[in-house]
Amino acid sequence: MRFLVALAVLLSVANAADIRDSETKDWYEHATFYQIYPRSFKDSNGDGIGDLPGITSKLEYLADAGINAVWLSPPFPSPNMDFGYDVSDFYDINPEYGTLENFKELVEEAHNHGIKVLLDFIPNHSSDKHEWFNKSVARDPEYDEFYTWHPGKVVDGEHQPPNNWISAFDGDAWSFHDERQEYYLHQFSEKQPDLNYRNPKVLEEMTKMLFFWLDHGVDGFRLDAINHLFEDEELRDEPLSGECDPKKYCYLNHIYTKDVENVYGVVYDWRDQLDQYSSENDRTVILMTEAYSSIEGTMLYYESANRTRRGAHMPFNFQLIYDFKSDQNAVGLKRSIDWWLDNMPARHTPSWVAGSHDHSRVATRVGEDRVDQLITLLHMLPGTSITYYGEEIGMLDYKEAQKFDGRDPNRTPMQWDSTTSAGFSTNGTTWLDVHPQYAERNVAAQQNELRSTWYHFRNMTYLRREKTIRDGDFLHRTIGTSVYALLREYRGADSYLALLNMAGQEDTVDLRDFVNLPLEMTVYVAQPESAHKAGDIVSIGKVQLAPYDSIVLMADLASSAMMIGLPVSTLLVMVLRFFLV
Repeated sequence: MRFLVALAVLLSVANAADIRDSETKDWYEHATFYQIYPRSFKDSNGDGIGDLPGITSKLEYLADAGINAVWLSPPFPSPNMDFGYDVSDFYDINPEYGTLENFKELVEEAHNHGIKVLLDFIPNHSSDKHEWFNKSVARDPEYDEFYTWHPGKVVDGEHQPPNNWISAFDGDAWSFHDERQEYYLHQFSEKQPDLNYRNPKVLEEMTKMLFFWLDHGVDGFRLDAINHLFEDEELRDEPLSGECDPKKYCYLNHIYTKDVENVYGVVYDWRDQLDQYSSENDRTVILMTEAYSSIEGTMLYYESANRTRRGAHMPFNFQLIYDFKSDQNAVGLKRSIDWWLDNMPARHTPSWVAGSHDHSRVATRVGEDRVDQLITLLHMLPGTSITYYGEEIGMLDYKEAQKFDGRDPNRTPMQWDSTTSAGFSTNGTTWLDVHPQYAERNVAAQQNELRSTWYHFRNMTYLRREKTIRDGDFLHRTIGTSVYALLREYRGADSYLALLNMAGQEDTVDLRDFVNLPLEMTVYVAQPESAHKAGDIVSIGKVQLAPYDSIVLMADLASSAMMIGLPVSTLLVMVLRFFLV
């Protein structure tokens, strides 16, 4: 009888050993992305403005920090009304940042360091200083319909815009041009006229531009504000939302200026062309989309509703920015993560964005005592992590730096060290003022302290290289309302369990409800102010967590006795010893 039981166990193990391994993932499906705002990252020539050679000089730093890919906010020529997001030439580099040759050097050197380079592409509009717009104003036959023009309407003897549309920057979305004697549409600033994608020549030109930069070695694009690409062809008034002031964007429900169906076709076509380019050049280039949209609208950027066409490799997921708040508990955090994953089409890659040039920094938005916790979470979740420059040292907004734009406080110069201008520039005057705390909060200082936010960030990016984190299963749950637990498992490999105490008081948790965990686990990573340190051994029945603590526990293959990953010959010996003695 004992022999029959042993045989049954062996057969079940043998069958388990035939379980399909996970597929090899492409580089973008598990990458650690890093957003660089070129104007604020590193100044190489002392003019107080960041530039491309400055970025190139810091590629060793990025590689050491565990970065796999960078995406650059627009480096193109611009009048800087919106600091790069008003492009006056899509085929060149802003002279303040360097030259096209500097860009080529940056891409080549980044690739030498194993880092991909993506560009922020602004498809919806150009600058009003772009030659296309000037030619359109002059009714040049080639460019006459490159932008959306309309004569407007006359009410009580006065010229008025053709409808009630409001700009995302507030105020009318139409401006009257004296020379052309027509209104032009701008869903953002009046200095950013909307391109007319109902004109095939516009789509042809913008597609040509994508391939220009692909041929210069870039590895993909982030499509900025992509859901504004088309508007209602009949230019119908948008319904009132019942909220806020009449000149505010929130005054209307934007059913005719956002997520118009045509936009998805453009993204699907670009994906087809990029896939063909990838195949022909034996390297995967990708599309990422930025769209502040409904969850249903956002998911259509992954693939069409009938699943016959592919779109972006990953839409940006801003839920950690919206939902990881100072008063968030574990239940709300889990709900936020599930909300994205439950809506995401099968066999696609989730992205997790902790910050950007448009949002307040983590340390300011959530609190300095929560920065390390968010770093833990960001890098344990399945898919792609995206970090805004400076978040790896917990940089803060600097309200007094506001000079041009309400978002200036979160775009201040990178804090490299305690020298002049935080090591960002040799110039004591920089385009935005450096945060006054730079002498205490900078890269050099944190690299000299093993228990620092910088080292915690690097520990987590290095952990992401483990097969379990890259390819493994994902299970998460709450322990009470305060503790969020996230388990990553992979057959035949070590398991990792992240714990986040979302409360401002100590907690002790029992993890024995998690199956396949040994009674004791090793602390693999602990945030700087944790109650633990790496290497500590903890009992899973009683894990103590400090306020706002986060740790990652490891169960190695041997200690967790995950039989399925062991060779069948080893299992045979173990089973026979147990049953046949």
